[in-house]
Amino acid sequence: MHTTLHLLAADAPAQLLPARELMAFTLASHIILVPMGVALPLITLIMHYIGLRKNDATALLLARRWSAVMAVQFAIGVVTGTVLSFEFGLLWPGLMGKWGDVFGIGFGVEAWAFFLEAVLIAIYLYGWRRLKPRTHFLLGLPLPATALLGAFGILAANAWMNTPQGFTLDSQGNPVDVNVWKAIFTPMFGPQYWHFVVAMLLTAGYVVAGVYAVGWLRGRRDRYHRLGFTVPFTLAAVATPVQFFLGDSITRQVFQKQPVKFAATEIVWKTDSHVPEYLYGRLHPDGSISGGIKFPQLDSILAGFSPDTVVTGLSSVPAGDRPNATQATIAHWAFDTMVLVGSVLLLLALWYGLVWWRHRRLPESKWFFRSAACAGVGSVIAVECGWITTEVGRQPWIVYQNMRVAEAVTSTRSTTLWIMFGLVIVVYVFIFGAFLTVLLKMRDGWRRADAQTDGRPADAPESVTPYGPRPAVPAGDAPSPGDGDSAPTGRGGA
Repeated sequence: MHTTLHLLAADAPAQLLPARELMAFTLASHIILVPMGVALPLITLIMHYIGLRKNDATALLLARRWSAVMAVQFAIGVVTGTVLSFEFGLLWPGLMGKWGDVFGIGFGVEAWAFFLEAVLIAIYLYGWRRLKPRTHFLLGLPLPATALLGAFGILAANAWMNTPQGFTLDSQGNPVDVNVWKAIFTPMFGPQYWHFVVAMLLTAGYVVAGVYAVGWLRGRRDRYHRLGFTVPFTLAAVATPVQFFLGDSITRQVFQKQPVKFAATEIVWKTDSHVPEYLYGRLHPDGSISGGIKFPQLDSILAGFSPDTVVTGLSSVPAGDRPNATQATIAHWAFDTMVLVGSVLLLLALWYGLVWWRHRRLPESKWFFRSAACAGVGSVIAVECGWITTEVGRQPWIVYQNMRVAEAVTSTRSTTLWIMFGLVIVVYVFIFGAFLTVLLKMRDGWRRADAQTDGRPADAPESVTPYGPRPAVPAGDAPSPGDGDSAPTGRGGA
């Protein structure tokens, strides 16, 4: 109760808390799916290319199975993404009514990207065994571009909310003379976009590799699991140090363009130089900090490469124009968690790279594969924390320094919003439960199909590619569940 009261201003409308909670829940749920939607097409096509280049049936089998997962995930992502789109208008009519003409182009771009991606996924999924291998692969090549286009639209809108530009205000305070290009390419767009895209690639790579790491720990040491682990994990490992560089870049941009958000993220109360860095810790309304680990002068050094760097504090602006102590603490903890998870992933990537460089093989330690199995979950947590940092750190503004969240919220009764929130939770539990059930049934079907090929070298999955005529189905045998036809498939499980 104490935290809830401090999340809202004393004169905040009653609708604000349920609207925020509903938006936060749906966004947090949707973002679990986003890494796979943005990066899985690229990972799948890389595996597909390896299969075609080396005439490797195991690689083609993995690409084919991943494409099925990609299609199911996309369908769920469309549902949760559509809910978010409606919520912008239903929960925040003040935002869309006043500013929609300025930054709404991003949502239009995303809608077109969704449409194109749906068509391309359908063609790619249908093309196995029905198209020539080269034609099929070439038709799949635009998939990563459409995924990036969808991310472009969303990040353009969010970056504009952080650093709004491309308009002037008339005498009534309404935006006029909109410059679309300036509204899209804001100062925060580049840093946010590339930080987000690499985060999606990193997360998807670790999530996919984690599935095969679990299989490896359970004794499945065949080439199917080795290849299924190596390709996505290598991509993620390469992306991890790049992400550290991009994360440092976007933090400096926030320091320059949104100094109050930076102060909230680092729980800096008073404008000063030689500012210490706190690992966790809690900010109190009087500016004091309790708990956490203090590193003297480190915050100034990280912000400007010098302990003399002056960092703007929260107390430099009126209380109504900055995050309160609770919001600052939430943003700070989210940011620290994101950095901590990223640091662990960097160590894991370095471990992998060192072993590969010295021995040209995978690490043999079980602790490596245990860590790899957890890396996907850790990456998703880091992504969630990144969005919390971005959104909570901007409070109380929905459009930075132009419109407060309380000014944009709907006038619908708070009771109705709470009921809606409860219904959405129930629906989302059903949706994600169905999603998990489908994935598990696909996995079980693939394992049964793999078991049917064991002991028959002539029909081993490594020697049969998912192209050309379909093999005959013995009398009384049904097509393999979840595989789309009766083709022999690879060993293992996922």
